[in-house]
Amino acid sequence: MSLDRSISVYSEIGKLKTVLLHCPGEEVENIVPDYLRRLLFDEIVYLEQARREHNQFADILRNEGVEVLYLTDLMAEVLKHSSVRTEFLKEFMEEGKVVTAGLQEAITEFLSPLSSKELIVKCIAGVKKEDLKSINPKALGDMVKNPYPFYLDPIPNMYFQRDPFASIGSGISLNVMANETRNRETIFAKYIFNYHPRFKNVPRWYNRDKTHPIEGGDILVLSDKVVAIGVSDRTDPMAVERLAHKLLFSEERFQTVLAFDIPKTRAYMHLDTVFTMVDYDKFTIFPGIEAPLDVYSITKGKDNQLNIRYEQEDLSTVLKEHLGLPAVDLIRCGDGDPIAASREQWNDGSNTLAISPGKVVCYNRNHITNEALRRNKIEVLEFDSYELSRGRGGPRCMSMPLFRESL
Repeated sequence: MSLDRSISVYSEIGKLKTVLLHCPGEEVENIVPDYLRRLLFDEIVYLEQARREHNQFADILRNEGVEVLYLTDLMAEVLKHSSVRTEFLKEFMEEGKVVTAGLQEAITEFLSPLSSKELIVKCIAGVKKEDLKSINPKALGDMVKNPYPFYLDPIPNMYFQRDPFASIGSGISLNVMANETRNRETIFAKYIFNYHPRFKNVPRWYNRDKTHPIEGGDILVLSDKVVAIGVSDRTDPMAVERLAHKLLFSEERFQTVLAFDIPKTRAYMHLDTVFTMVDYDKFTIFPGIEAPLDVYSITKGKDNQLNIRYEQEDLSTVLKEHLGLPAVDLIRCGDGDPIAASREQWNDGSNTLAISPGKVVCYNRNHITNEALRRNKIEVLEFDSYELSRGRGGPRCMSMPLFRESL
């Protein structure tokens, strides 16, 4: 692929050149027990340690020659233009259900002295009631008392940059999130791909104005011909079909979308929490999904229609056939032990980030799975995972590759 493209992802394992991250900030300290479920967390994260761990992760990537970009930096560049800043803030408030004129004016006045970078950081952290000195009431909603401590919710899931959009080929899927609390995350990607000089005019295979949810953790680019998408707790089959249609009928060379129908539980939130690619012919998998897993192949048909077929064979055979491989190794989370597998899958033992063929980044806590990977000749780069893992996401969840070298 041409190096002048801002997005180029034609595999899960091609040498990683550019990646997008978000280091956790004040937003995770704005999680309190009463609102854990509302914000999709199971536990409260200790920010100082989480940032140390995230910086370890970023340093591993840089040491491997990866360009690390941060969402807040890209957005700060976008919002240097006053008209874009105004447009963004209005849309961000409305999607955050701040719709009354009095409250919008008060929040705009509160944020107006902030630099572009400070504005983005505050929007992610959330706007507390105590932040605003006063509101000039203009509607009933400005007057009615509400014990909830935020005018704009924090966005603590922001450090999982895999989900709001997904790089596929030379374009992106700008996603619709399954939970309302995460939908504002996709606004940032929208503005980067609308206005940032490096990334605007990138093709879109799906857009955030669609009706059915799809999240990036369910999208795996297995080769320049095959994309796998999970039908999961967070991704609807209709979204998979619509994305497949747009992608397969584009000028890209993708030929097949494999739809993996996985159990709909929080533990198996996305496909990449139970299945990732680590080398040309090697994959991590949580053994608990192998038996109930159904796979469907979607290909380009005649008259603008799709051909959809149920794949009768087991997963190894399906992967061999579609990827043109003589054999496939499935490396089981927890090395196949049911107790270790369940424990380590909960802490993202199957959620690896490949930075080149046969070299992956993993949480250090999943020592049994990591040893199984090494025994299968996979190089494992580890970092601490005391706090980041509390958010139920691993190295792949926290990163969005923007450019990989072609295989």
